[in-house]
Order: sequence, then structure tokens, then C-alpha cells
Amino acid sequence: MARRCELSGKAVLSGNLVSHSNHKTRTRFMPNLCNVTLISDTLKRSIRLRIAAAALRSVEHRGGLDAFLLKADDADLSVKTRALKREIQKKALEGAAA
Repeated sequence: MARRCELSGKAVLSGNLVSHSNHKTRTRFMPNLCNVTLISDTLKRSIRLRIAAAALRSVEHRGGLDAFLLKADDADLSVKTRALKREIQKKALEGAAA
């Protein structure tokens, strides 16, 4: 399983830990990933995702999963969440037409 947020695209970064004596040691900086279940109001079902804690705060700030996905850029989203976004857009258009 990749260490990448499904919503924001945050991934593992590499760099150096630098000591007081300027000694450099290579390290990996991991994203703070959480397994969460979010509810889609449009689809009326729950979706399990592995997202960063910062992305979870962003979802709540934007007003839920549907609002976050509709505003998000497709390049940042995983394949699973891109399909979910298309499904939400399709359902929203059906609701607007009816």
C-alpha cells in the first residue's frame, strides 16, 4: 500500500536530519495518514479512505466530502477518488435536472 494521501496527494519526502555539529543523516518524512470513513451526502453512503490528518481538516472546513471533491484538482486525487468525484458530479446533475 502506497504511503500517499488519497485526497491531497501528500506523499513521503526525503531529506536530511542536521545535527548541531552540522552532521547530516538521510531520513524519510512520512505523512500522517489515517484510515477514515467519510459520508457522501449526494451518494447517501459511506466511503473508506486513507487520508492525511491535514486533508481531514480540509474536508471538514470545506463542508464535507462532496464539496471537497468537487473543488479538488484531479491531479491531486487518487484513481479511486477521481472515480468517486465523477460519480458525485453525475448524481448532482441528475438531481439538478429533476
